[in-house]
Amino acid sequence: MIIVISGPSGSGKTTVAKILSEKLKLRFVSAGQLFREMAASLGKDIIEMNKSAEKKFDIDKLIDEKILDEAKKGNVIIESHIAGWLLSGIADYTIYLWANIEERAKRISIRDKIPYEEALIKIMEREQSHYFRFWKYYGIDLLDLTPFDMVINTSNIDINRIVNIILEYIGKNTSV
Repeated sequence: MIIVISGPSGSGKTTVAKILSEKLKLRFVSAGQLFREMAASLGKDIIEMNKSAEKKFDIDKLIDEKILDEAKKGNVIIESHIAGWLLSGIADYTIYLWANIEERAKRISIRDKIPYEEALIKIMEREQSHYFRFWKYYGIDLLDLTPFDMVINTSNIDINRIVNIILEYIGKNTSV
């Protein structure tokens, strides 16, 4: 089974994907973690890495190839901004999580221990970079959610409820 969880920063995709991987006993692969590890190895923060990726397709291409390789192995939950589009037709389930920008900034502020305003700016910078890169390199419009089987607004829903909605959708009766 291949499940893809996509969505913007702070939407809850990593948390949901980790819980699902535990519940379903599937491997967990995070494109975001792969990207952060690559950035750290180059001595860059996430924003600098996104800016570099705007100029050099090899960065995204390498991450995307790793994600595709993991999908081919099966029995995996892949968390990624773009995997829902890239793995459409390959994944058994593609799920898009979304939340309003204020809620996402609040979550990132708490998670990263940074001021709310800084989190908001980082979100906007990353999303602008993602939109530009994914359109430029893949012709993907991040506003087109048609490749997804399910879209969930996570702004006001408890994380366990989100997981249960997904489990019910895929036909697994394993409640959180």
